[in-house]
Amino acid sequence: MAKPRRNVKFQHRGSGTDARRSSFSDISEGSSEPGSPIRNGNESKDEKHGGPPPESEYEKKRQTFITRTIWTLVMIACFFAAMFMGHIYIIAIVTAIQIVSFKEVIAIANVPSRARRLRFTKSLNWYFLATTMYFLYGESVIYYFKHIILVDKILLPFATHHRFISFMLYVIGFVFFVGSLQKGHYRFQFTQFAWTHMALYLIVVQAHFIMNNIFEGMIWFFLPAALVISNDIWAYIVGITFGRTQLIKLSPKKTVEGFVGAWIMTMFFGFLLTNLLMRYKYFICPVNDLGANIFTGLQCDPNPVFLPRTYHFPAWTYISRTVTLAPMQFHILVFATFASLIAPFGGFFASGLKRTFKVKDFGESIPGHGGVTDRMDCQFIMGFFAFMYYQSFIAVYKASVGGVIEIAINGLSQEEQLEVVKGLSKYLYNQGVVSEKVRSDYPPPFVHGRIEWD
Repeated sequence: MAKPRRNVKFQHRGSGTDARRSSFSDISEGSSEPGSPIRNGNESKDEKHGGPPPESEYEKKRQTFITRTIWTLVMIACFFAAMFMGHIYIIAIVTAIQIVSFKEVIAIANVPSRARRLRFTKSLNWYFLATTMYFLYGESVIYYFKHIILVDKILLPFATHHRFISFMLYVIGFVFFVGSLQKGHYRFQFTQFAWTHMALYLIVVQAHFIMNNIFEGMIWFFLPAALVISNDIWAYIVGITFGRTQLIKLSPKKTVEGFVGAWIMTMFFGFLLTNLLMRYKYFICPVNDLGANIFTGLQCDPNPVFLPRTYHFPAWTYISRTVTLAPMQFHILVFATFASLIAPFGGFFASGLKRTFKVKDFGESIPGHGGVTDRMDCQFIMGFFAFMYYQSFIAVYKASVGGVIEIAINGLSQEEQLEVVKGLSKYLYNQGVVSEKVRSDYPPPFVHGRIEWD
């Protein structure tokens, strides 16, 4: 009879992860992988018969580059086509961008398993988006098209009570959110609520100011966008050529040399582009006709910032020559500086956000580029700056037809409004603009609180 062996230890089931016996699922999973030695014995058929080799890293980069280039050209073509077709098409593109960007930002913080158990999580996100867009778009339309909105019988109540209606719509969503809170999900629901409002501010609110830039004139939309794109291109070119010093850890490939070099080149590019765009009223005129396009053009009295002036060098320079430039060509240096030194931090912020949630891109909306937000991260803050700078240093504030109508409707009684009309008709008659018949026929008499027409 054989003697039992001493000091021999047998591995038991569950003694460790490395000592675990192979389960059926492990074998099945291994056999399903191409190139696995378990499939068909100890050697796969692909290895035995020399199957197609795996795609090399070079081929992957080459394919990505081709896809990225094609879609870049497609986006550029669509952008210029929309810009030349008219302001309404650019507004449609900006609207689509903010909706898709909102969707992408909300998605990276979403937890699908919990969202499925909470019926109204996604519905509330979209409700708050719709409410915010209604408020912001309404503000813009009422401000820039008062002369149309305030004289329309149907639209007038919506225009005069727009802010209250918007507030009540938000309150409805707020009450519905509180009513939908469920025990065990409080942290998730409040996180989603806060995340939604952050996305609304960073994307929708800033996109609203970009929309206002379009109404003020195409140049205030196109120029900031072009500066950001130019800075991105020059930062890449200068960075790969001279870059040695890392700029920020959030974006390891960004260099100080590329950052500074792009700033200089962007100022030069902005100066030349401004000199070109100022020559066309389609770019510098505010929108007074949403049906206008590059062929019909726009007519207006140009903002003084676009009119050339003669400048003398200071006496201490001992230079007696003069220079003729438009003030806008000085303002563009400020725009270019912001686009180069501040706007990139919008991209760094987006990089930090992606690192927080461990995602490479915000989405896959644009092949080869990732999501829409990946391409627009710097544009939102740049458009916001352009609006604030324009309103502070460039805009010319004067009475408009819509503004006068708004004051008359909201601040005067009907009798006072008629007095204004009578005074204007008399003034226009004295100036020879209208005939005596028009002046005598209009306005009709005001009797017993209403207008009597013949």
